Amino acid sequence: MIIRSYKQTDCEGMYALFCDTVRSVNCADYTEEQLAAWVGADISLEEWDLAFTRNYTVVALENGQIVGFGEIDKTGYLDKLYVHKDFLRRGIGSAICDMLEQNFWEGKITVHASITARPFFASRGYALIKEQTVVRNGIHLTNFVMEKECSMFDE
Repeated sequence: MIIRSYKQTDCEGMYALFCDTVRSVNCADYTEEQLAAWVGADISLEEWDLAFTRNYTVVALENGQIVGFGEIDKTGYLDKLYVHKDFLRRGIGSAICDMLEQNFWEGKITVHASITARPFFASRGYALIKEQTVVRNGIHLTNFVMEKECSMFDE
């Protein structure tokens, strides 16, 4: 596996991975209606590309296939951390998260973790700030605001 910086040509594959992961992995914690709202939330690939280009975005590849990705912005908001359903529990999410956290030198990193992802972030030292409800396409979804203090002096 290699992890590299985002390229514009990755965007479509990342979107496909996102949709597949939400539908196949998050289905244990969300209803069909919620999953449909999550992946059908008027996503623009142009806007995704702009965000991925503006932020620090990394892509994990296995034999040329995108198997995971994540991004963090300059404020420390970690967004869109997804791993392909067939590559879970192989350390890919942790490796991506390590790179994102290491790129953010100092301060609080914030993530809005899904029900499914909450244990992953908790195991990495993220503290629960609050449970919240977000609305996607008129449908309510639960997620969790979590934070982690980072310093360039952490090991």
